Amino acid sequence: MTTAGYRRALLSVSDKTGIVELGRALAERGWELLSTGGTAQTLREAGLAATDAADVTGHPEMMEGRVKTLHPALHAGLLAQRDRPDDMAALEWHGYRPIDLVAVNLYPFRETVAGGDVPIAQAMAKVDIGGPTMIRAAAKSHRDVWVLIDPADYPRVVAALDAGSGEDGGAALRRELAAKVFRHMSSYDAAIADYLEGRDGAAPRAGDAEGQLGERFRLSLRRKQALRYGENPDQSAAFYGYPGEPAGLAGLAQIQGKELSYNNYLDLDGALLCLAPFARSPRPAVCMVKHTTPCGLAVADTLLGAYRSALASDPVSAFGSVIATNRPLDRETAEAMGELFVECVVAPGFEDSARAVLERKKNLRLLAYAEDPARFLADYALAFAYRSVYGGLLVQSPPTPPFYGTEDAGWKVATRRPPDSRELDDLRFAWAAVFGVKSNAIVLARGGATLGIGAGQMSRVDSSRLAVQKAADSGLPLAGSVLASDAFFPFRDGVDAAAAAGIRAIVQPGGSLRDEEVIGAANEHQMTMVFTGRRLFRH
Repeated sequence: MTTAGYRRALLSVSDKTGIVELGRALAERGWELLSTGGTAQTLREAGLAATDAADVTGHPEMMEGRVKTLHPALHAGLLAQRDRPDDMAALEWHGYRPIDLVAVNLYPFRETVAGGDVPIAQAMAKVDIGGPTMIRAAAKSHRDVWVLIDPADYPRVVAALDAGSGEDGGAALRRELAAKVFRHMSSYDAAIADYLEGRDGAAPRAGDAEGQLGERFRLSLRRKQALRYGENPDQSAAFYGYPGEPAGLAGLAQIQGKELSYNNYLDLDGALLCLAPFARSPRPAVCMVKHTTPCGLAVADTLLGAYRSALASDPVSAFGSVIATNRPLDRETAEAMGELFVECVVAPGFEDSARAVLERKKNLRLLAYAEDPARFLADYALAFAYRSVYGGLLVQSPPTPPFYGTEDAGWKVATRRPPDSRELDDLRFAWAAVFGVKSNAIVLARGGATLGIGAGQMSRVDSSRLAVQKAADSGLPLAGSVLASDAFFPFRDGVDAAAAAGIRAIVQPGGSLRDEEVIGAANEHQMTMVFTGRRLFRH
């Protein structure tokens, strides 16, 4: 198919990027340009002739431009099927001509409402009517009509016209562009519906459950990055983000290192989720994650101290880990990290001296998050969770994070002996740390640092044994330490084993039918036990 039959283009865009170049390319190839309003003015200022759509329709724009392209003179030119004599005869009878290319992008509705608290009249003013009607008509007629909604596609179409559109007459590219229109319209309409229903189209947050978990659940995402492969080399993968203001992983700024991989994203998510309960920590916190589960977590008076304590918890597993901090990275901590192979470091910032140290490791990925780290981390813990299952999607609201550094009024001392101030701080730390550990989850801690972590075991006893073994492997004594369990102890044997290991305090949800038996065991060992009243399962 040649360009001979493609002589009339309708250009009407809110985003003027590349429109002059497209108009000039078409004009140089003998096309007539039709246009409207500001687009026509832009083309004329660039020295291009542009026929007003009103001259084609014979009807002036009205209602401040809200009605200007909704006319048969334009839509018949788009919808006429070129291989149907009756369609072409109808065009001729009414004095209309075919339109062979449409370049339109829509009013910026999503950008208008992104700031929040936008009055409905202002929002509705940005609901495009004529634009969607034109591009839907053009996309429906893509066998004969080119439709463009993205300036990035302008050069592709010009090149296709110059090449004679290839062996298929450009059909494959026109079909691709038509599909892009319908995907875009679906997202555009969803954004309007979200606004009218009181949602902003961003990641659902805690407290939105009633509005988000209705009869229908919509997700409108855009690809942020095509990944080299997925979890394994034989799997394809991509990272998609919510529209609007980037949030979570999409809001990270990579400032050094190789491109992120699928597994990097998973571990970064795990690290930030583990660090989230320390959003309000009065002290610096460091979390090390391997395969989405923490292998070390600590708070200290300095970031370096927190890093060293987190590393001491499991230095073997820390090799190849992802490290997250709640304070900007300083030179001393960067130098200590330089001694370990690490995949990624994510922090609220990097001092220039720290950057100079870590630049020696060219492949090390450095990522920075929001200037307000407390808000970023707190928001991270409050995002809805999605889990794909064969045949559907599981969606749940987030658990309330057990923020370290704040008191929890729901805690109840279950034993005769209450925790002393040191034990209470360690219990709060351990309960915050267990938040990001896969169930069954056991965390042993002392002095604001994990000593051993038992994660992902099929029984709580096995997780307890693993945590004790991890501490032993790292040469960390357990005398005077505390234990956090993400769910209740069903039997007293777990308490007996903890006491034998030197553990002096336990924090757990409670709620077992054998709570009295478990409490009795703790009293026998002169331990203190606190019930939180809520479970922290993470599968």
